[in-house]
Order: sequence, then C-alpha cells, then structure tokens
Amino acid sequence: MAYQAFYRVYRPQSFSEMSGQSHIKQTLQNALLYNKTTHAYLFSGPRGTGKTSTAKIFAKALNCEQAPVAEPCNECASCRSITEGSNTDVIEFDAASNSRVEEMREIIEKVRFSPANSRFKIYIIDEVHMLSNSAFNALLKTLEEPPEHVVFILATTEPHKLPLTIISRCQRFDFKRLTQADIVDRMVEVLTDAEIPYNEQVLKVIAQAAAGGMRDALSLLDQVVSFSGDEMTLEDALLVTGSISQDMFYDIAEALVAKDIGQALTLLEQLVRDGKDPVRLVEDFITFFRDLLLIQTAPDLHDMLELASHESRFEELAKQFNPATLYEWIDVLTKTQQEMRFSNHTKIYMETALLKMVQADAPALTSASQASASPELEAKVNQLEQLVIQLQQQLKNGAAAAPAGAAAEPKRRQRSQSSYKTPVGRIEDVLRNATKPDIQAIKTNWATVMAQLQKSHSALLNEAEPVAASPDAFVLKFKYDIHCQMAADNQTFSVAFSQLLEQYTGKAYTPIFVPDESWLKIREDFIKSNGLKSGAEERQAESEEEHPFSAEGEAAEEDPFIAEAERLFGKDFVEVQED
Repeated sequence: MAYQAFYRVYRPQSFSEMSGQSHIKQTLQNALLYNKTTHAYLFSGPRGTGKTSTAKIFAKALNCEQAPVAEPCNECASCRSITEGSNTDVIEFDAASNSRVEEMREIIEKVRFSPANSRFKIYIIDEVHMLSNSAFNALLKTLEEPPEHVVFILATTEPHKLPLTIISRCQRFDFKRLTQADIVDRMVEVLTDAEIPYNEQVLKVIAQAAAGGMRDALSLLDQVVSFSGDEMTLEDALLVTGSISQDMFYDIAEALVAKDIGQALTLLEQLVRDGKDPVRLVEDFITFFRDLLLIQTAPDLHDMLELASHESRFEELAKQFNPATLYEWIDVLTKTQQEMRFSNHTKIYMETALLKMVQADAPALTSASQASASPELEAKVNQLEQLVIQLQQQLKNGAAAAPAGAAAEPKRRQRSQSSYKTPVGRIEDVLRNATKPDIQAIKTNWATVMAQLQKSHSALLNEAEPVAASPDAFVLKFKYDIHCQMAADNQTFSVAFSQLLEQYTGKAYTPIFVPDESWLKIREDFIKSNGLKSGAEERQAESEEEHPFSAEGEAAEEDPFIAEAERLFGKDFVEVQED
C-alpha cells in the first residue's frame, strides 16, 4: 500500500479521539443520546481544526446500527462504509469545485429519495462559502424544510461570506484554534503509535509553527520525520518550519539589553539571509518576550511557555529585564506587525522596531538616584509638594481647588494631541488614482453595508463617510480622532467591513482611515501640488472635467441615504427637502 500522510492515517474516528473542541463534542453527543438532532448544522472555524472530521464522526453516529449512541461503534457495516467513503447515503460535496447552481439543483432533486441502507441521508458540503448566490438561493428552501430523513452539515472557514438566511436555518458550531498543549499531545500519540523517537522541544517548535491547526501540525511533523531520518533534532525542525533557534533569541535579546544595535541588526540580517520571513520573526519575538514576562510574574507556570524552554539561561535572561521594558517592546512589535501588512519592505519595519526598542527610555530610576542625577528635578518635586499642601489647605477652608485656567490648560493640551498616525502617502495615492464610478459605487451601497454590520462595528461609522476612492482602496473620513483610532486598531472590523463591501460592489476595496482635520489638510495640499481646482471653481466651470472629490471632502454625488431610498421606492416617490 502507498505511503499515507500522518493527517490522513490518524484522522479521528470518534469524538474521544478528537483534540480540543470539548464544547462541540459534548453538545453533539448529548443531541445524539437524546434524539435531539436537527436537520442542518454549520461548522465554522480556521483550517485544520476538525470540521470535516467531526462531520464524518457525527454522520457515523447518526447512522450507527447501535444508535442512539454518543460514539460510533466503528465496527458495524454502516460505520465501516462511512469510514471507507463507500456509503451511498453519506454524500460529500466540495463547494469549491462545484459552486454552480446546476450542481446544487442535482443534489436537491435527489434529496426527496429515501436512504438506501441507513437511517439518514447526510450531505456534507465542504467550503460552502464558495457557492454562488444562485446556488445558495436554490439550496435555501430545501435547507429550511428538508425531508425527515435528510441532514445537512455545512463546513466553512469564512462564515461571514454566507447569506444570513442560510446561517439562520442552521445550528452553528464555531471551532476554535487548538492549543499548543493539545497539538503536542496528539503528536506524541501519533509518534508513539508509529514507534518513532521524539524530542518534546521539537514538537513545541512544530506546534508553534502550526498556529492552532492540527492538520498543519501533522503535515509539518511528517516533513520533519522524513527530513531527519532516524532521529528528529531541533535544528531539523527549525529548518523545516522556518523558525529560529532559542539561542538566536537569546543573542538578540542580550544585544538589545546591552543597547548594542549593531549586533542586533547583524543578527537580523543573518536571519533574513537564511530565508526567515520578517513578519514571522516579529510574531516569534512577541511570543518570546511574552514568555519572559510570564516567567517573571509567575515562575511556577513554566508549562505555559509557548516558544522558550524552561532552562537556567532563560531564567537568567528574564532577571535582566524590567517588566515595563518588556511591555513597551511588545507594544512596539505589535504596532510594527500591523504596519507590515501594508508594505512590501517588511525587513525595514523590523529594523526600525529594533531601533525603537534600543532607544526606548531606560527603566524608571529610584527617587534617590533621580535626586542625585538631577538637582533641578528635586527642586521641582519640592515645589509641587508645597503646592499640594497649599491646595489641601484651601480645600479645608472651602476655597476653590485650583484656578479654572490651570485645569483647562493641561486638558486642552491633552485633547490636541492624537496618537493616530495618518497614512498620508497611501491617501495621496488614492487621490491620484481616484475615479468617480468607484466613489459612487461605495456611496450607493453604503447604507446597505451599514445595515449588515455588527452593531459595535456600525457604531464606529456613525460619524464617518467615504470621501475618495480608487479601483482598489478608498478613504474613510472620521469626525472624531478617537473613532478613527479605534477603527484602525480593530483588525476584525477592517476585514469584515471590506469583505461585506466587496459583496455589494464587486470590488475588494481596502479602507484607509483619516480624521476630519487631517483629511482637509491633505486634500488642500494635494490640490495645490497638482494644480487642481477647488470645489467652488469646479461648480462654476461646468464645461470642465469633474474631479471625484470636492473641497469639503465629499463625493460629488447624491447622499447615500437618498440613493438607498430611491432604490427602494423609486425616484418619482422620493422628495428631498433641505433643512
């Protein structure tokens, strides 16, 4: 027999063999035992977390000759045929390669026929989000009221692409990424059964690279075993997975502590030459510094270390750090990771992050050392202490705590500061390539998209509007800086918003966020530098070509809510009255 990969040979055949997902296993087993199964299920979650395996196990349990049971027996004819893939009553359908409505209609026509040898006819539709809109519409009525002998199990990695009408007719189960401990335990079981010696540190490296997916972990394990031969080594695992050794982490961390930026950049250059991805490096460094922080605050929780191993050198390195420094470094790396998503020069971002970490402020000094280092600071502290005593005395006597101007000044200064860094270059790129059809498409569908968003997401856009758009991106202006910052920091919002907008416009637009004040300045500078006319001049020169944005930062077309009302009721029945 030909060699089979680990993830195929060791696919779970019962709920007890599944790793993690205890909330899903318990719910399905209770439904099986008490005959409370329904007609449609939706399994959603990241790749390699057990969606298809769970669907097959559930199908076996439903049609097991010993039913009702919480676990399939895997011995009866029905269980064996489903395991082998020869059962005609369990139909697996790949929506990725059969997305047209014709294939879906062929399935629906056969739904009404009773199962040949089993209690239920079960349809497992994998990657269901790949179906076309017509296929979804064809499936909708059957999914709502199928015959009693039919069960649908839909599996997807992108549930947000499914119509809400489909989701509402299914029991939804969200699969979570598997923990590193679950993945390591499963790999130990596989290697023990295969009689292959292993090193637990090697398995940790593989589990870290798998990022919560069991299939990815077993595939990498297969590669490491094939590459290593008789015995798996840490160097082999690092080479196959693209990770870096713990010694390299130690060397770079020690160089950063010693503020030896030359050594840190040299080591980084060596890693990049060896083929390491800077984006992956940032993620690994965040995890490594998290491990250092964990061993500092909770030395007994060494089992929770994700990247580093518990050894004396690691503990000695942890003692050299101040927790505030680790918090600051993790914050720098996290922001760098977000910025890398929009650039092809990821190595430069990584080098910049190392420079910021080295040049960060030193850990806070004690009051004694501060006094000895700065007599002026000591005098200032004494002055502030006297002021506090005076204010306390005034409060006792019923006087005002402080002049209004004294409190207003710091508040005004704080309000004028903004932590959001406006991406000026990307906005100017959109303005250079801006087209009127693109901004019209976004504005026309704006109200519909807003209605489909989660309430927490749509709340961010109450005071926002699209002001310019190119074929691949659009500028979204916010009235308040804080809303702009919150939207930029919320990756889930950005992805969901872009994908939902793509459904209605047919184009994948990347949103670029900008506060109101920054947008007006950027737009004014762009008009001046490119010799364009202002909005007032454009309206006067009717014979000249229109620009896709106006001086006030608004698209030169109708209000999106007016457009939506005209689409729903018709232009003849909509009358616009200006306040």
